[in-house]
Amino acid sequence: MRAHGWAGLGIVGVAEILLAARDPTVAGWFTPIVWTGYVLFVDALAARFTGRSYLTTDRAEGVLVALASLGCWWLFELYNAPRFWRGGADAAGLWWRYHGLEPNLFLRRVGYDWSFATIFPALFLTAAALRATVFSDARVGPWRPSPRAFRLAVVTGAVSVTLPLAVVSAWLVPLVWVGWALLLEPLNCRRGRPSWLADIAIGDASRLLALLASGAICGVLWEFWNYWAATRWTYAVPYLGGIKIFEMPVLGYLGFPPFALESYAMYHWLRGSLGRGPGAPML
Repeated sequence: MRAHGWAGLGIVGVAEILLAARDPTVAGWFTPIVWTGYVLFVDALAARFTGRSYLTTDRAEGVLVALASLGCWWLFELYNAPRFWRGGADAAGLWWRYHGLEPNLFLRRVGYDWSFATIFPALFLTAAALRATVFSDARVGPWRPSPRAFRLAVVTGAVSVTLPLAVVSAWLVPLVWVGWALLLEPLNCRRGRPSWLADIAIGDASRLLALLASGAICGVLWEFWNYWAATRWTYAVPYLGGIKIFEMPVLGYLGFPPFALESYAMYHWLRGSLGRGPGAPML
């Protein structure tokens, strides 16, 4: 494994030790620190198993992925914004809330942006390593949705991403985590962009399974590391909200695999919209 992978493991290990020692700086900045370490580690794994990674061969792609991650997560924060809830600024209506935030507003924004920029890289690098190893030979019977199914998915996705902004209900939270995939994945497929739907049409399930597994792995790690951090988030949902693993209600873990598909669809829609073309992205 390349040196930056060992450095990433070292960052994770030292951060865990200092967190256990109750170091206030690491406890407050634990999420971006530990996820930076994880990204370095899985970047080295991707380089080892695929010959490509964001730090070794695809640096411009890595910057674009991080920027897309930052922008897309701020979009999800918009869904969580108090103004979309009855009661205006009443934070009790939020789907998730942050605790122990840095009091300095500039440093708080740095913490937000640093953390948000690690989301897509962590998902995609983990998926790239899994696709090259565990799921390298995953095959299914070729299947291509009909034009009607494509249209139905796009319409359903458009309704799913719009409805939570128009109707105030915590029951609509799941729509946010699947809607963008339903809306954008068919568009990516039809326009020749990287797409797991296009893969399934030729019987290749490796990308789909790798993304689903990546979402599950990263989701568990997000919640595990969040639970111990001083600056962390908690959830308020109406369905089995009291039954939790770490801070996440147990049903919430079902959202991480489709979130990985959604993130992938959002990134490649943005990438294609910027005129980069299908190219040869790492995943």
